[in-house]
Amino acid sequence: MDLIPAPSPNFDARRAPPDMIVLHYTGMPSGEEALQRLREPEAKVSAHYLIEEDGRIFSLVAEERRAWHAGASFWKGERDINAVSIGIELVNPGHEWGYRAFPEPQVGVLVALLRAIRERWDIPDARILGHSDVAPDRKADPGELFPWHVLAHAGHGLWVEPPAAPGPALSLGDDGAGVFALQAGLTRLGYDSAPSGRFDEHTRAIITAFQRHWRPQRVDGVADGETRARLVHLLRAAA
Repeated sequence: MDLIPAPSPNFDARRAPPDMIVLHYTGMPSGEEALQRLREPEAKVSAHYLIEEDGRIFSLVAEERRAWHAGASFWKGERDINAVSIGIELVNPGHEWGYRAFPEPQVGVLVALLRAIRERWDIPDARILGHSDVAPDRKADPGELFPWHVLAHAGHGLWVEPPAAPGPALSLGDDGAGVFALQAGLTRLGYDSAPSGRFDEHTRAIITAFQRHWRPQRVDGVADGETRARLVHLLRAAA
């Protein structure tokens, strides 16, 4: 696996070894523009790696350093995700510029990069996440077209395929014990979803992010039976 040096000045010191990987899409018209932005001092954004659609990997920030890729974010009580994570940008125009599937060469190289990173650092499967997982109110990447199941089948990340679980759906405006239990489960998994018993806009954003990662066939922010079944099985897998 050949890395192309493309140093970014946008980093600072870590306070602990990384134990998380956060995947992004670049969300720009081209990879060249994304690479340029990640290296501009004025932009104050970066990542550790950028992977082009043809499989080229650019190395921007050393893994031992804190890159600036996650922004305002949260997972399992941690609000400085940059401090504990390695950020990987995947070239893709994103939802604004013509979102499309991630090519096989790009995904194959990502799998190899994940394997190499995890040989250097202790990163559990449950802490291989998307930007939308750690920032559901403001981010949608890498999105519902990203093949999380391919990564999991290669040994990186969590994926479950529970049996069908029909049941009443929970959605915006609902309240009660069912919503409270749903929020409690999302909190246990890692989301910033303190139980209130009210299905509000923040809960809908979290459900949407959850679906983009673990139920991409239907991303609507509604906690139907299948969504809730996947949450239950993921909690078991992450335990």
